[in-house]
Formats: sequence, C-alpha cells, structure tokens
Amino acid sequence: MAAPRVPHSRPSRHRDRICAIPRPALATVAPSGRAGRAGPEGHTGHTGHTGHRRTHTDRSNPVPETTAFTESPERQALRASVADFAAGFGEDYWLACARDGRKTDELWAAAGRQGYLGVAVPEEYGGGGGGIGDLAAVAEELQTAGCPLLLIVVSPAICGSIIGRFRTPAQKQRWLPGFADGTRKMGFAITEPDAGSNSHNIRTTAERDDATGDWILRGDKVFISGVDEVQDVMVVARTTHNRPGKLRPALFVIPTDAPGLHYSPIDLGILAPEKQFAVQLDDVRLPADALVGDADAGIEQLFAGLNPERIMAAATATGMARLALRKAVAYTSTREVWGAPIATHQAISHPLAQSHVETELARLMTQRAAALCDAGDFAGAGEAANMAKFAAAEAACTAVDRAVQAHGGNGLAEEYGLVHLIGNSRMIRIVPVSREMLLNFVAQTGLGLPRSY
Repeated sequence: MAAPRVPHSRPSRHRDRICAIPRPALATVAPSGRAGRAGPEGHTGHTGHTGHRRTHTDRSNPVPETTAFTESPERQALRASVADFAAGFGEDYWLACARDGRKTDELWAAAGRQGYLGVAVPEEYGGGGGGIGDLAAVAEELQTAGCPLLLIVVSPAICGSIIGRFRTPAQKQRWLPGFADGTRKMGFAITEPDAGSNSHNIRTTAERDDATGDWILRGDKVFISGVDEVQDVMVVARTTHNRPGKLRPALFVIPTDAPGLHYSPIDLGILAPEKQFAVQLDDVRLPADALVGDADAGIEQLFAGLNPERIMAAATATGMARLALRKAVAYTSTREVWGAPIATHQAISHPLAQSHVETELARLMTQRAAALCDAGDFAGAGEAANMAKFAAAEAACTAVDRAVQAHGGNGLAEEYGLVHLIGNSRMIRIVPVSREMLLNFVAQTGLGLPRSY
C-alpha cells in the first residue's frame, strides 16, 4: 500500500518563518474517519484512504508565531490514524517481543503497508511526500501507544533523508521505495570505541583503489542499532588523505553480508526488541557507487541525517513522557487511600501537572525543529533539533520518575508497565547524543560562548 499522500504547497515568500509548516500530512483514514486497526497478524479493517486529494495550503496570511504550531487538520488526522493503528499492537505486544527475543516484524510490516513508514519519502518513490514533522508524529504516537519502532529513527529518517538529498535518481530508486513500504531497512554507523562523542576523531578509513575505482573500508563502530535486521548500513568514514582532527566525512552504504563486515551484540540492561552491535570493517571492498554524494563533501550530507535523527529522538521521548503520564493519571485517579483518589492531593497532582507542562513544551520545540528542517533552514534546524532533543529527553526521564513515585511500590511491579521505562528513559538522555553535548552546541551556537571541545 502506498504511503499516505501529502498535499503540496506553493513556494512561500515566508519560508524563513518558523510558522510556515510545509506539506502537512494526510492520514490514511478509513471511510468512518478513523484508520482501520491492524493487529499483530497484520490484518486491518482499512478499506481505503482519502489522501489522494491534492490541495494547496494558503500562505497569503502567515500565522502569527505565537500560534505557529497548532497542527494542521491533516497532521492531527495522521496522529489519530497512527494512534488507532498502534492500539492494535500496544505495549503487551512490544513487551512480549522484547522479553522473548523476537523482533517487531509484524508491527513494522503493518506500518509499512499502511504507509506510515513512508510519509516523508517523496511521492515519486512511493511515499507520502511529507516531511520529517510527519514522520516524527508517527514515531511519537507509536511510542505513546507503548510500541515504538527504533529503526524508524534510523532507516527512513536518517538514511532516507540523506539518500533523498544526495543520491542519484537511480540510487534513490534502489532504496527509497523500500523505505516507503518497509521492505528495506538500513542501519547507520558513526560512533567509534575511541572517538565517542568526538566525531571529528573518527578513524574508520576509506581508501580508493585507483586500479579498480573501488573503495576499501577499515575500522570499528559501536552501539549500532539493529544490524541483525537491516540489509545495509550507512557508514561514516574518512578518506585516507583526511587525517583525524577535523571532520571531513565520507558516507558509504555497505550491505550487511559484504565480505569483511562482522558484527557482534552488545549486552545492555535495557529491555527492547532491537539490539545494539559492535561492527568491524576488515578490508571491506565496495564499488564506486557505494559512496553517497562526494567524498569530500560529507559534512553537509552527515548533518542532513543528524538533524532528523534528533527530531525523531525528541518525538520518541515525548511519546514516552505521554505514556508514563497516562499510566500515572489512570492509577492516581482510581487509587484510594484516605477515602478519595490520591490524585486529589497536590503532592501527587502537582508533579504530574509539571511533567505535562514540560512534555508539551518539548513537543512544541520538536515541531519547531521539524518545521525549520522541512522548510530547508538546516542551520536553524540544527539548534532547534538539539534543543528539542534535550527538552524531550529531560521531560521523559522526569515524567517516568514521577509516574513511578506516584505509584509507590506498585511502580516497580511489572504489571503496572513502568519498570522497563526507567531504563529506556534514562538511556534517551544519552543517545543518540548526550545532554552534555547538546548543551555544548547550544552554548556555542545559541549564546555565542567559546567552544568547549
């Protein structure tokens, strides 16, 4: 099934204004106005969608910035459609997969058939033609339903954004349709054992074989998501004439079955169906067309993927905060100790209310970052995306902690569904970029303070 289509909008004289949210998403909506619910078997009651109608968004009267992020009716319909779809799987399905060592293949395939994975893929490649804001809404609603898809951050967001901007039409045709319908997954490998957060110091090298035109890659990567369930990995390397110290990356797409590519799992105390891996590249020989874009222009290509990565991470964290608060509200509204629900006590209600405020502020910043990214303001999107990821990760961590506290001892009982969120919310303050590195970036770019690294 094709992805939900997104109506095109006219070029705007106000593209530099944050309020111009381009190409709002149309959801895949059943005739009743709600999307059909798909269960773990992949069946759905969906019989069609109304997303084929093309309309233009009126930009003649720009929305004041104070109301810039009231989501369009189309985006709201997309959210409602995804929420209804995700309820057919839910947290029980996701937890069962994680505990049994299974992948969420049924959920991924069903999301692909419904078009949700491809909302940001151009229409000519089978996608919805929307933007990262639409894909972020999908990720947020899946997480809010308790069944997140980690690789939605990697495959259609990071890799899809880079390939969509920098590959040739033939190369786009090779990968983007599979991203749109979920039949193809791609990993992303940048982190290294020694370089850590210092991407300028990556040591994975790409050497050109002048005789054949091939590239030969050597190096090590760590904390690479889902290598065991993707067909390819986009690897960040440096050409041999570029020494460590200043980041001039080159990006390559490597099949996971390529000779010389080896990977091994990293055991984490985190409950999730997707695993993390160490990857070794031992003289991996690649054809010339494995290179993404230009060998010496990789920095622009890299950040074309990293901004969407942060936006998607922020959306996922926002969904996690919403999930924790939903559980806390349900529990405290019915739990009675002194003849009334414990939510009537301000010691219970105020922390939850504060987390709700923090979550909505994080969502607002995430929408701003997505709007800037979709409008082509990549410099502005960089700072906003980092702010969004920081705010959302902090909101998620705090919301989960407050939800556990509101449950008392029950917060640590498996049946209340909060225990696994403790580790996952803590992790999201570290990945894909730590809060400290985010603050370094904001201090430098937002406040003009001296570089700290």
